[in-house]
Amino acid sequence: MSTARTHAIAFQGVQAALIEVEADLGNGIPGFVILGLPDASLNEARERIKAAARNTGIPIANRKLTVNLSPATLPKFGSGFDLAILVSALSADRQISPPPNTVYLAELGLDGMLRPVPGVLPAAQLAVALRLPNLVVARGNEAEARLVPGARVFAADHLGQVLIHCGADAAGLSINLRHAAGGRQPDAPAPPEPTDLSLVNGQGEARLALELAAAGGHHLIMVGPAGAGKTLLASALPGILPPLDDLQALEATAVHSITHGSESPIAALRRTPAFIAPHHTASLTALIGGGTRRMVPGAITRAHHGVLFLDEVAHFNTGVLDALRQPIEEGCITLDRTRGHARLPARFQLVMASNPCPCGRNYAAGTGCTCTPMARRRYFARLSGPILDRTDLQVRLNPVPGGQLVGQQANESSAAVRDRVLEARARAAARLQGYAVGCNAQIPTRILRHELDYPMATRRAVEAAAERGGLSARATDRLLRLAWTVADTQGHQRPAPDDVQIAAHLRQNLHTA
Repeated sequence: MSTARTHAIAFQGVQAALIEVEADLGNGIPGFVILGLPDASLNEARERIKAAARNTGIPIANRKLTVNLSPATLPKFGSGFDLAILVSALSADRQISPPPNTVYLAELGLDGMLRPVPGVLPAAQLAVALRLPNLVVARGNEAEARLVPGARVFAADHLGQVLIHCGADAAGLSINLRHAAGGRQPDAPAPPEPTDLSLVNGQGEARLALELAAAGGHHLIMVGPAGAGKTLLASALPGILPPLDDLQALEATAVHSITHGSESPIAALRRTPAFIAPHHTASLTALIGGGTRRMVPGAITRAHHGVLFLDEVAHFNTGVLDALRQPIEEGCITLDRTRGHARLPARFQLVMASNPCPCGRNYAAGTGCTCTPMARRRYFARLSGPILDRTDLQVRLNPVPGGQLVGQQANESSAAVRDRVLEARARAAARLQGYAVGCNAQIPTRILRHELDYPMATRRAVEAAAERGGLSARATDRLLRLAWTVADTQGHQRPAPDDVQIAAHLRQNLHTA
């Protein structure tokens, strides 16, 4: 009897875990068993592995092979264990001597070709942190694995190349690279360019709200008739947001690697904030993540350090919208299921857009609206008070006059607005550098109320705005955070009463407006 061990990586949500792959060759009835809670695709690895080894010229011994994926209590998913299982099996048979401290991450084709798998970036991070810096990956994952400092990457197109790296005799191997070109992933498509604000005519108040949202990281809702420019404005937000710093880019790229890493190669960290816009028919699981066995990240996790845009938000299921309460406040979501739990990052910026009523014509005097009062109330009631309470900027839009649509006036571009946003962010960063806070919208209540200084006139203006608008304690804090952002954009050291008035004006009560 002989045994051998290699290493692979498993994921629960976005959390990576080191897996020890143990192989044992016994003298019982020939067979191939995988232990350790494998899913269907991992159970199917037995046939892929046997075919790949046979077609490479180094077949697995016709004996009783038992593979254990430890820890055995952690569910394992996907095809990323193929290479680690085969290397451990051949090592147990003394056909190869793999190098120590190595993690194997690749799917096997029947002809022995190595195929890329998702999650290589966070897997490489964990491996390096656990002092297992040697990584063997498919060629399509090479650039992604090399993004991690300290990782020593060996990339291959075919299983035979890996076996030679592990000490096998090259003379007896068949390395068939006929399909190498087709097996490699295509070049990653360039992400779509954000909409430029120069395309937005009119809507001065909404443009101001969008700029403040970018400058302070605030949540925003826009309510207006169809064609008023809500979607166009929302799609322009990533173009005026600051680029992600190193840590944010690493986290955002890791999430993208887990959710889409096998679809196209990742060659660089994602510096532009993501823009995720799920359809209004999205289910609760699709939005927040989860699943019966496997914890799959949802839209709020894919929008981590980016923008989550809910268009036609009044058509979303009420329960789906209310599920956003916790992640909006905490920047993460903890999913508890009978088979386990996972903590998923969800530090997103929420932007919502809605028509004012089912027919969409309840604006200005509302004379063109054909909806009954009950229909209008029922339509907008899907947006619960707690969700609006957490939304810093609430603005109404009216249709753009035809003269502005066909006029030749030059609109301010995203580049010009982005320069002001960066200046405002720099002022906020200088003020908050001792508190480890990224932007005004993330200022903790203790710091906001007790450690930041306000003139007495500003305090009175906040009290008056809170009483006039019937604001809760949470809404009052959000009003104050927005006032700080207004002050930063105006170049003020501290919020003035006028800054508070602007913040209060841009936080309308949409249920009664």
